[in-house]
Amino acid sequence: MPRALFVLSAAKDITLNDATTHPTGFWAGEFATPYRLFADAGWDLAVATPGGATPTPDPVSLDEKTGEPDALDGLDDVLAHPLPLEQVDSADYDLVFYPGGHGPMEDLAVNEDSAALLTARLEADAPLALLCHAPAVVLATANGEGASPFQGRALTGFSNEEERAGGLADKLSWLVEDRLIELGVDYIKADEPFAPRVVADGSLYSGQNPASAGPLAQLILDDFNED
Repeated sequence: MPRALFVLSAAKDITLNDATTHPTGFWAGEFATPYRLFADAGWDLAVATPGGATPTPDPVSLDEKTGEPDALDGLDDVLAHPLPLEQVDSADYDLVFYPGGHGPMEDLAVNEDSAALLTARLEADAPLALLCHAPAVVLATANGEGASPFQGRALTGFSNEEERAGGLADKLSWLVEDRLIELGVDYIKADEPFAPRVVADGSLYSGQNPASAGPLAQLILDDFNED
């Protein structure tokens, strides 16, 4: 039975470019949809956050107009007591999956434990999935000269157009698409904002937006079933 680890942000707010904060967290459906697909396939699943803090869902992701109000139904116990990220061993898992939401931009994008986990996955050519805003976490892998093991790797992630449509682009200190390109990632996106887009570069998987959650998880399941 494959084992997968979901790494979630522990951030409750994101700091804006005027030094104020905006409520955030992880995007509920980006966690719940893949989690349920893997669970239905019989996988052994775990959740980790920085410090083992209980993660907070982005309220927008649970709003009936912008998200899925019942996305996390039945998953309270799963989320209540996550593993401390600093105690995670990459070798214990067949897949590491980072859901998005703006939360990862606040904490995981600068988290050394996450950077070590990401680097270990790449070095071992072990399956790693990053969804929506979660590709921001690769920024933590850059060294003092700005070099990262993700340079040259194909990745998608939440686009500038999508951020502008969401109304936060002008308020954020930086945008995921911009930073990935600056880091030297081979950034790929869908022709239309909010259309599903999934990219696979060897064992590195990524999805552009919430609509990509199901397709991303299904691609991973299909690849595992072929092995």
